[in-house]
Amino acid sequence: MNLYNDITELIGNTPLVRINKLTKAHGIKAQIYGKLENLNPGFSVKDRIGISMIEYAENDGSLKEGGTIIEATSGNTGIGLAIAAASKGYKCIFVLTDKVSLEKVRYLKALGADVVVCPNAAKGGTPDHYVETAKRIAKETPNSFYPDQYSHP
Repeated sequence: MNLYNDITELIGNTPLVRINKLTKAHGIKAQIYGKLENLNPGFSVKDRIGISMIEYAENDGSLKEGGTIIEATSGNTGIGLAIAAASKGYKCIFVLTDKVSLEKVRYLKALGADVVVCPNAAKGGTPDHYVETAKRIAKETPNSFYPDQYSHP
């Protein structure tokens, strides 16, 4: 049995599985593997992104102790950020559209995040758009960090 000190230690290092039936059924000579990212704590590859954004921001000084992470998200990146943030003691505010599933909203809240919901119909660049709302909240919130996932590949 492995013992981990922190949930963030469970992010990444997900197993690979050889896809034997697919290769045999189609006569494929190459070996094909599937990466089981659903075994991350947030059930998504986006957990890797969340912890990476936080660690990068800590290292470059953008995110300081007691800080608040503010991000526009459609769910999975927010969940990855929320898991890492909860472990490291940061607050989170996520801005979503009303199109995001209730399950994701509840999950974010269960992880301790505050959630702001914007109308999906709001056009990009307008004040009511979820990305613009997140930017505004970040500007208005002292000691905040805005990862801006949509502008940083």
